[in-house]
Amino acid sequence: MSDSEDFPEWFRKRHSHSRDPFFGDIDAMFREMERMMDEEMKNFTERIPKEYVKERKLPDGSTVKELGPFVYGYSMKIGPDGKPEIQEFGNLKKGLRGPPQVKEEREPLIDIVETNGVVRVVAELPGVEKTDIKLHGTEDSLEISVDTPQYKYYKEVQLPVKVSVREATSTYKNGVLEVVLPKAEPSNPKGEPINIG
Repeated sequence: MSDSEDFPEWFRKRHSHSRDPFFGDIDAMFREMERMMDEEMKNFTERIPKEYVKERKLPDGSTVKELGPFVYGYSMKIGPDGKPEIQEFGNLKKGLRGPPQVKEEREPLIDIVETNGVVRVVAELPGVEKTDIKLHGTEDSLEISVDTPQYKYYKEVQLPVKVSVREATSTYKNGVLEVVLPKAEPSNPKGEPINIG
């Protein structure tokens, strides 16, 4: 491989056309980077749900677009097996390729605590009323959703064990939802006897 193949194409072009090999065409390089960033930002804003685009009037009468709010975060804890568990939350999802995706619903921060008899799911849902929260459970999952003009939250939580949804209880106070789900009685893997009538 020659020395010229070790460098990216933009560097070879800059190096070959400038009189000053170090600073000669740096302005053109920055202009190209700025153009690429503007194009990426334009592509990103075209995919934003309309709820996250607002216009605001300035004192001089002109309007300006405001985007957001955008939320992205993660929590990390050590699981019962001693391995770290990382959970993302918010309304931005990082893609493996390309720019992040903006979701209409925001994922709340969730914590799941399993004790001897129950599974406790705690979710942060700031800014909503208790009547706005909808819960739906199965024996191995819990769905949490809020759909109001101001707030949209959604998360489907996979539970670590089977639970009895009929006996579940929940409370909501100061933006924190807590759902307590009793563990289901284990079924007999050997089966049950069946009487012949």
